[in-house]
Amino acid sequence: MKVPPILCYCVASILMTVVNKFVVSGDKFSMNFLLLCIQSFVCVSCVVIVKRLGVISFRAFDWQDAKAWFPISFLLVSVIYTGSKSLQHLNIPVYTIFKNLTIILIAYGEVIWFGGKVTALTFVSFVLMVISSIIAAWADVSSVLSGSLPAVSTGVSLNALQSIAGAVRGLNVGYFWMLANCLTSAAYVLSMRKRIKSTGFSDWDSMFYNNLLSIPVLAVFSIVLEDWGTENLNRNFPPETKNFLLFAIAFSGAAAVGISYTTAWCIRTTSSTTYSMVGALNKLPVAASGMLFFGDPVTVGSVSAVGMGFFAGLVYAVAKNNQKKTEPRMQADAIIPLANLNRKP
Repeated sequence: MKVPPILCYCVASILMTVVNKFVVSGDKFSMNFLLLCIQSFVCVSCVVIVKRLGVISFRAFDWQDAKAWFPISFLLVSVIYTGSKSLQHLNIPVYTIFKNLTIILIAYGEVIWFGGKVTALTFVSFVLMVISSIIAAWADVSSVLSGSLPAVSTGVSLNALQSIAGAVRGLNVGYFWMLANCLTSAAYVLSMRKRIKSTGFSDWDSMFYNNLLSIPVLAVFSIVLEDWGTENLNRNFPPETKNFLLFAIAFSGAAAVGISYTTAWCIRTTSSTTYSMVGALNKLPVAASGMLFFGDPVTVGSVSAVGMGFFAGLVYAVAKNNQKKTEPRMQADAIIPLANLNRKP
């Protein structure tokens, strides 16, 4: 059955995005490093428990492997942190669409460092991704600015100017973190691909070391950079919602395990192409979840951006499928048949 793994992957992905958005969406939330540290701890605990139950297996902890993998884990911390900061300032549809730009960076990184190739159809999908991002940014800026303007035109007041300046400042911060997230995500994927070849890590090995090594880094950053005073803790975790927030953080850590498992399950039972198609299709419900649960604006621009991003993902999946089919044929054509060597002119 190919439907269950696809559905499980979609549900895990949507849950992860929605829960993270819920946790960091508060204006007063500022303890992102603590959030990520708890998530990593829960993730490692879940993986170890599942291993002891005999469901999965991965190599035992080794200091040499840890030293080799630590830079990758540090990059992962950067990816998750910049992602949480961008989610804090941007709505889910915009965040989802701009994540497509990471695909472009990874593709050209593979061309430079791994001898990859970008076909004409792949390039077309990249153009569509850029267009969808421009539409999303335009719709987002228009929505924020229109919400900052007074309902009745009473001239340009100081409060109106301050409101617009604050909205623009928030957008600039959000898009800065989004750019940083795209760059660090591409660096993480490309570096991990290179490191996996040298260490021979499996998916579960990578996940175990990534989360385990990130815990001390996140803990140190949280203690050094974040305010652990009673007032700030109460502001980030209000007494009336503290237990629910902690449960949501723990749940998101467990959801990360679910995403890793369902990703492997989906690829194993279907194919990498089907997985790419599911990733493209999944952008619609992820974006819709933001509009449904967090009141993200439903405008012509936002819907058009999501639709364009969805179509770009489909074109990219088809392009990768065609490229996968032609590569063996090209390799076969490059081989000179032995029979030709025996022919006389």
